Parts: sequence; C-alpha cells; structure tokens
Amino acid sequence: MKNSIVITVAGLFVFTSLASATQTNGAWWDTGITVLESVIEPSTVETLAGPSVAEMGEAFKEALQIGSENVVKQLGNIDGFNSDPAIHIPLPEELKTVKTMLSKIGMSQSVDDLELKLNRAAEAATPEAKKLFIQSIKDMTFEDVKAIYEGPEDSATRYFQSQMTPALIEEMRPIVDNSLAQVGALQVYDNVIGQYKTLPFVPDVKANLSAHVIQKGMDGIFLYIAKEEAEIRKNPVKQTTALLKKVFGPQ
Repeated sequence: MKNSIVITVAGLFVFTSLASATQTNGAWWDTGITVLESVIEPSTVETLAGPSVAEMGEAFKEALQIGSENVVKQLGNIDGFNSDPAIHIPLPEELKTVKTMLSKIGMSQSVDDLELKLNRAAEAATPEAKKLFIQSIKDMTFEDVKAIYEGPEDSATRYFQSQMTPALIEEMRPIVDNSLAQVGALQVYDNVIGQYKTLPFVPDVKANLSAHVIQKGMDGIFLYIAKEEAEIRKNPVKQTTALLKKVFGPQ
C-alpha cells in the first residue's frame, strides 16, 4: 500500500511538472495522458487531487465550446461580417457583371446596398449556429477528443464542419430567407436586375442570394472557429473556468 502511494504521488509530481513545462509548445495532451496512464491505475484516477484523463478531455471540450460561443457572438452582431474584410460577403459572382455595367452609368449605389444587405442577413442567421456547436461538442466521445487533438491543427474545425454542415444549412436557410426579405434585399435585387436589363446587349444573369449568403456565412464561421482552435492549442488556459484552471493552470 505504501509503495502504491509513493508511486501515485511521484506520478502526480511528474504529471504536473511535465504539464506545466509543455503547455507552451502544445504537448500537454500527449504528455499528460502518457504520464497519467503509466503511473496510475485507471480505477484510482478519479480520486486523485490532480486532473484526471477524463477531466483533460472535458476541459478541451469546454475550451472548444467557449471558443465557438465567442465566434458566434462576434459574427452575429451588426457588422460582424460587413466590416470584417476577412469574411465580408461580396456579391455573387453572377452579379459582378451587373455591378460593373451599372457603375458605368452611375447606378452602383443599389448594388452596394444589396451587398450590405447580404451581410446583414448572414449576421442575423449566425446565432443559430450556437446550439449546433454546443450539441456537436456534447456528442464528442473521449476518443473523438483524443483524435482531434492528435490530428492536424484544424481537426476540431473539420470535425464541426463534418458534423454540423447539413444541419447548419437547414437552420440558417429560413433565417437568411426571412432576413433577406426583411432588410429589403430581394426588392433591391429585383430593382438592380431591372436597371441592368434596361442596358442594351447585356447577358441574362440570375443569382441565388440565399444559397450564397448561407455558404459564405458558414465559411466565415468556420474560418474563425479555426482561429479559436489555434489559440486553444497554443494557450488552452486563456479561458478561465474552474475546470480549465484545474487542468491547464499552474499545478
């Protein structure tokens, strides 16, 4: 019994020392699990004062949830898309010719207004992603978390994309459709196309505004999720919940 206690205490000392030493280079996951599993019987892990393997998994999931909530909050506000050059939603490719032609006759204002409204629609729909992120994270198994951490630096982002994309499209579509109608995007679109068609010898154009906003909106969301994931891997303790402090904070 005495030897068991000595081994356990020694194991915890090694774990905490290595965890502190490796946080900055992103090796906390592998180091922590390896040390814990090598010196501690699985049945005793949960009773120890230090973080357990399960807690490490839960802490990573918690960090991902906080990160995803931050992204949704940032992009779901006014100008979350419109004022951000990294994710600003441009006109659909089909309408670029329309803008060029109308600009030549001093009628580009309506096109610019349409572009603004597309971004407003994405901003209105983005909050719908929050519950999907939360559910996706809850559904992660410990094996999922381990595979995500051991995979490429955007593994969590890829996981979210694979798990959420179909549902996210369905959740965003009615919001985007309604938002496009409420902000007057459809009326502006009809007006723009009407003006365009008065010009001689121009080709017909047609754009699916809803599909364009949904796709670009998801692109923006996952771009920032990838950025949050990178920060979590770099510095998991940047979030300050009790569990994250226990697992990733100074031991």
